[in-house]
Amino acid sequence: MTHIRSRSRTALLTATVLALPLSLSPIMIQPASAQWIVYDPTNYVQNVLSATRALQQVNNQITSLQNEAQSLINQARNLASLPHSSLQQLQQSVQRTQQLLTQAQRIAFDVQQIDRAFQTTYGSASLSASDQELIAGARERWQNTVGGLQDAMRVQAGVVGNIDTNRAEMSALIGQSQGATGALQATQAGNQLLALQAQQLADLTAVVAANGRADALSAAERAAAAEQGREQRRRFLTPGTPYQPGNARMFPNGN
Repeated sequence: MTHIRSRSRTALLTATVLALPLSLSPIMIQPASAQWIVYDPTNYVQNVLSATRALQQVNNQITSLQNEAQSLINQARNLASLPHSSLQQLQQSVQRTQQLLTQAQRIAFDVQQIDRAFQTTYGSASLSASDQELIAGARERWQNTVGGLQDAMRVQAGVVGNIDTNRAEMSALIGQSQGATGALQATQAGNQLLALQAQQLADLTAVVAANGRADALSAAERAAAAEQGREQRRRFLTPGTPYQPGNARMFPNGN
């Protein structure tokens, strides 16, 4: 029994001695081909640390590339143009209103034509004009007033006709603005909404101009009529050839 214990202690000591070189020195392994392979733990640890650092650098580069790709995607979204444009519809609405203004009857929106009309038709009543000429001038002024009122109502009808187009474009632009994917699309949608407001202001300006023209023609007609009335009253009150009595026959045969 004592011999067995002694042999056990000897074996344990031998194993401990044999294990010490494994942790303190490189291991020399002799393969079947009779070539020695040296295993260096320190070099192995350094290689593992180098590989870990290299892997970390690769991961950082991948993250950086992902961030750059996302940045490019965001830039592309910000630079994307709005797929909807209201320019053609708004231009057509403005052209329709402008065409109605250019179709003004008689005295149109022309400075020189207005000046000539107020020097002749709406000027002071001529002292030498005949009664027929005075009546013709009054009739011309009345026709100008009626034409101006008709033109004003035609412009009003055209502007009312543009309301439905404006409503549709406003709905489309608000939808495009709410669904904009980038800053450029949102800006373009806002600009087109401003263009829609400008078109509506143009329609309002046209209505005001047409109504003002009709009112001005009506007021000018009243002023010219008052001037002509004074001239006709003056002629009526001006002394002329007195009444000359004469003989009158009741019957042709003298009975």
